Amino acid sequence: MKVKTRFAPSPTGSLHLGSIRTALFSWLYARHCSGEFILRIEDTDRARSTQENVDAIFDGLDWLGLTADGEPYFQSERSERYNEVTEQWLNDGKAYRCYCTKEELNELRENQLERGEKTRYDGRCRDRQAPQAGVEPVVRFRNPVDGEVVVEDRVRGRVVFRNEELDDLIIARSDGTATYNFSVVIDDFDMGVTHVIRGDDHLNNTPKQLNMLEALGAEPPVYAHLPMILGADGSKLSKRHGAIDIRQYREQGYLPEAMLNYLVRLGWSHGDQEVFTVEEMIELFDISDINQSASAFNPEKLLWLNQQHIIAAPAERIGRELVPYLKRTGLDPDDGPPPEHVAEGFRERAETLLHMAQSARYCYEDFEVIEPKAVKKNLRPVILEPLSEVRDRLAALEEWSRENIAETIAAVAASFEINLGKLGQPIRVAVTGGPVSPPIDVTVWLVGQKRVRERLDVAIRMIAARVAASN
Repeated sequence: MKVKTRFAPSPTGSLHLGSIRTALFSWLYARHCSGEFILRIEDTDRARSTQENVDAIFDGLDWLGLTADGEPYFQSERSERYNEVTEQWLNDGKAYRCYCTKEELNELRENQLERGEKTRYDGRCRDRQAPQAGVEPVVRFRNPVDGEVVVEDRVRGRVVFRNEELDDLIIARSDGTATYNFSVVIDDFDMGVTHVIRGDDHLNNTPKQLNMLEALGAEPPVYAHLPMILGADGSKLSKRHGAIDIRQYREQGYLPEAMLNYLVRLGWSHGDQEVFTVEEMIELFDISDINQSASAFNPEKLLWLNQQHIIAAPAERIGRELVPYLKRTGLDPDDGPPPEHVAEGFRERAETLLHMAQSARYCYEDFEVIEPKAVKKNLRPVILEPLSEVRDRLAALEEWSRENIAETIAAVAASFEINLGKLGQPIRVAVTGGPVSPPIDVTVWLVGQKRVRERLDVAIRMIAARVAASN
């Protein structure tokens, strides 16, 4: 059997972490098994489905590299097929028209609640022959009234449902449009889906869908229902926890492979390994290794993983991807060091590409004020002469390289018999405006010879003025 999985989002909103994890697990399993992964847009809710959300789905999946095999399916284009099955089931007695009014159904529900019963449709129209005047009927599936439905779930194990507890669910609304549970069944059957990997909020839909698959004479797919993703505080994941449009993580400067790495670990593991390449995920992933328990979203862990992937990625690639973040920060990528050099210098301390761009501001743009605390601590009269010497020597360098810069700073420190850090930190404060940056040779190299000379001149004048004032 060739494995075929699907991701079937509804375009009534944007993709968030839970949806993307479902897509990822489905994609990984198909790739692991050399199978197929299809994308199906479940847009039967015409009132809430929008083209903007469809585009957002495509954009988010494309960014993450979760490419589908073949063109996407749209449920809105399959209404004839749903109508065909509906009519066939009506003719075969597997479905029936229900003429119950909204008032009747509300009364039924209220009476059941008063008696402490589970609310469900009681089948009163199962054997009704005559239509009810003024009522456009819905079509209901004639669910078996006895026996059990057994779901052999690859994550949850064996789950048993009694048919007497299941509704005769609506498969076609009064306007003729197909409902979710019905269209999903027809689609999975027609498209040859072998494995349905989805959130466990769909587990209660599974027995209804299995009964409809049996009515179709279809072999049911394998089901794997994923545990929930919770917020860091153990509550349901929400926007305040990170359940935002997945593309916002791109805007914040996360790498797609870091997002996939983080999400795959929410419910799946391979020993103690934390950092995975996409190729490793494909090789190692299996739905039998998915955990049953819910996972908690940890933004700090996501940041850590993102930094690990920034460190591991080629500097040339990070440099290319850094450019739009530099521009968004208001910087000109052409008025400073090549972005790949910035990527090389800042990768060890940048958690996101946006953070990297913001941290590298002094490489592209002059600053007006040096941090006062750093001035007081580092730009003291005692450093005036060594700083002046290092300024002259750096200005005279014919080749602006990290090696020459490091040798120059070390030579000046040795000539004044001071610790390298005692000179390096004042240089750092002078050329960056603050006390934190990459190693001093890297920092000076990135800032560039002209800017370094000019900024050291400013610092030297500040110290000289301080000396004059004290005299």
